[in-house]
Amino acid sequence: MAKEITMPALSPSMTEGVLAKWHKKVGDTIKPGEVIAEVETDKATMDLEAYDKGTILLIAAPEGSKVAVNGRIAVVGEPGEKVDAVSSSSPAPASTSAEAKTVTQTAAVPTAVVVSSSGRVKISPLAKKIANEKGVDVTRVAGSGPGGRIVRRDVEAAQGGGSVRSTAGIFGGKPIAQDGVRPVSQMRAAIARRLVESKTTAPHFYVEREVDAAPLAKLRASANVALEMAGEKLKLSVNDFVLKAAVEALRRVPAVNSSWEGASIRQHGAVHLAFAVALPDGLITPVIRNAHAKDFRTIAREAKELGAKAKAGKLQPEEYTGGTFTVSNLGMIGVERFSAILNPPQAAILAVGATVKKPVLASNGAIVPGERMSLTVSADHRVVDGLMAGEFLKALVEVLESPGVLLM
Repeated sequence: MAKEITMPALSPSMTEGVLAKWHKKVGDTIKPGEVIAEVETDKATMDLEAYDKGTILLIAAPEGSKVAVNGRIAVVGEPGEKVDAVSSSSPAPASTSAEAKTVTQTAAVPTAVVVSSSGRVKISPLAKKIANEKGVDVTRVAGSGPGGRIVRRDVEAAQGGGSVRSTAGIFGGKPIAQDGVRPVSQMRAAIARRLVESKTTAPHFYVEREVDAAPLAKLRASANVALEMAGEKLKLSVNDFVLKAAVEALRRVPAVNSSWEGASIRQHGAVHLAFAVALPDGLITPVIRNAHAKDFRTIAREAKELGAKAKAGKLQPEEYTGGTFTVSNLGMIGVERFSAILNPPQAAILAVGATVKKPVLASNGAIVPGERMSLTVSADHRVVDGLMAGEFLKALVEVLESPGVLLM
């Protein structure tokens, strides 16, 4: 009996997914546990595994289409079985690109450019994306899709002779980029929703301090030499020290490790430490679970492993949810100081700037060379007040200026 394959909820906040890639086609046999496609969620691109065995009879959601959770994406059954026998009570795809290559589609002859009543050129999302990337003027491309809609093959065919739209720079040189728009990805849409929610509902305030980073730089250099001599592949970064220091500061001021829950404030007994990782279309915050119970080297290793998985789009939901405190570091790209937006429902986030060499005033009144790093806490004033945020920063500075304690 034919069965539907529907869009699963691959992350806690997922409401729809994009079929990024099919690994199977109509007529292929599949078995339970076999990866049949890749789905872009609001957090990462994840493998979609088959739950049933059989032959793929229909692919209802082609690559590039956006499908609501529980919406039909394919049908599997016995060879030759009629797909019409399957009743679909699940939601239809949220949007489907016209280049669906199913058993019922036939090639169409290109027609003149078709414009909707609103004046927009009719073009599929995937074709629009490719056109923007390749610099193809879609107003000069004839569509061969349903109703004259421009589809992927039309854009690819027009690449050689397509008109490139550009705007010269103010000095008459090459344009900085091709004009155009790009669809909002699942990740960017989720980031937009959460940041608007955070900034408009949580009363942010900011507390900043500078830390003497010279002791940290000296310890890091000597520790990496020792690790290299011992044959260890681990290389410690400034961020590794900051992550561990944040855990120790939370141990001293545990009230910062809390969350706002409307009618109550939840105090977390464990530190599930999140840290921001930049991705091409946004950022994600992997979580080092029970960081309070882990030594410095374990935290450093886990941070690198989770960071690599995040950049490869392979994080599982349990690896990026449930954080109780977040660290965001832009120091590696030279940003000296910034303020981060809260990661709800967490009550605080730490922004870390670059280490800067500057003249400083010594205790004896002399001006001497120094190294300083900016630390800024953004806090939810419903949970954390100014004194508490200041105490946390004080504890953090004390630990970072005597970083040897982090290796104990």
